[in-house]
Amino acid sequence: MTASVEIYTWRSCPFCIRAKQLLERKGVSYTELAIDGDEAARAVMAAKSDGRRSLPQTFINGQHVGGCDDLFALERSGELDGLLA
Repeated sequence: MTASVEIYTWRSCPFCIRAKQLLERKGVSYTELAIDGDEAARAVMAAKSDGRRSLPQTFINGQHVGGCDDLFALERSGELDGLLA
């Protein structure tokens, strides 16, 4: 899988950890942008994700795919593999 994946996180966020674990189980390399307490970085993330400020926020090939629940929903529906291909 060769998709470009970025994930905005807080290091101790349980939802962030779950999302990263899913990507790792699938063998996906990703760029983690840990924004713990960095409001400027959070504002950049929110601008890229239609105002969503919750974490994590995941982007595949520049496309916003959402947070942890969204990522797992894509996995359950079988759509995640297509995005990552």
